[in-house]
Amino acid sequence: MKVAVVGATGLVGSTMLRILEERNFPVSELIPVASEKSVGMNVAFRGMEYRVVSAATAIAMKPALALFSAGGSSSLALAPLFAEAGCRVVDNSSAWRMDADKKLIVPEVNGHVLTENDFIIANPNCSTIQMVMVLNPIHIKYGIRRVVVSTYQSVSGTGQKAVKELMDERAGSLEHKVYPYRIDLNVIPHIDVFQENGYTREEMKMSLETCKIMGDDTIKVTATTVRVPVIGGHSESVNIELERDFDESDIKELLSNQSGVVVIDNPSMNGYPMPLDAEGKDEVFVGRIRRDYSQPNTLNCWIVADNLRKGAATNAVQIALYLYDRGWIS
Repeated sequence: MKVAVVGATGLVGSTMLRILEERNFPVSELIPVASEKSVGMNVAFRGMEYRVVSAATAIAMKPALALFSAGGSSSLALAPLFAEAGCRVVDNSSAWRMDADKKLIVPEVNGHVLTENDFIIANPNCSTIQMVMVLNPIHIKYGIRRVVVSTYQSVSGTGQKAVKELMDERAGSLEHKVYPYRIDLNVIPHIDVFQENGYTREEMKMSLETCKIMGDDTIKVTATTVRVPVIGGHSESVNIELERDFDESDIKELLSNQSGVVVIDNPSMNGYPMPLDAEGKDEVFVGRIRRDYSQPNTLNCWIVADNLRKGAATNAVQIALYLYDRGWIS
């Protein structure tokens, strides 16, 4: 199978290549794609070197699958061209997520809505993915009314330049080119651009995408997204109001039985998830599961995942595997 990775030289793109290797995805020919300034570079895959090509060259090579992580404007311009050439596109940008004609997929939650006719498939926002992995089994049994979430998002979510900026600041640099303020020894309650309603676009993504993925527009989600000086791994404090009462042990059992979710919840032994636990792993980790004593039918939890893997690259490859397992790409 010819597989194109668009944005192959970026953080998410390089992680996609690694996960394609780890999952033994049936790639007969890799087509790495990047911007014009990167054309001609080499990327390593399965012990071989592949030369980066332009999008036009990649389309002419007729890949069966294209994994996109090249930004929204590139996806809007290029994804339809790949699709018109008969290529399935899994896009990691925000370009197609809220398009009514495109599916927004977390395979463990709503993979079943995909059909053979879907040629452009959207990969959700990293923070949304890890949250719905926990919310979905709870919603199925108890019904969710409202979610209040605060995120603690690592700098790798912004890209390689942000990681470098954090480390440069740690070494004494006073330049702030990526973020409006120093990120080392600081937190910035501002991810993406502010909207007219006072929320940032990242916060609205979490609200709108959650309802679309879970297929229920009645779920109310309000978010505050925060950048923290951590290199990898996003964390979330989540408060969930349910339709009816629950038993904490049942919630833990539901989550323990959810594919792709790992419960770490042993406060007497300081057992709870942290970004260090999630680094390099594909699972979503959840802990600090407890009843909210301030109002009925409400619980709190703490969710952590590797934002470059399950929050982006792994989820995209899982979508591709879903398509492959059904014979829709070959």
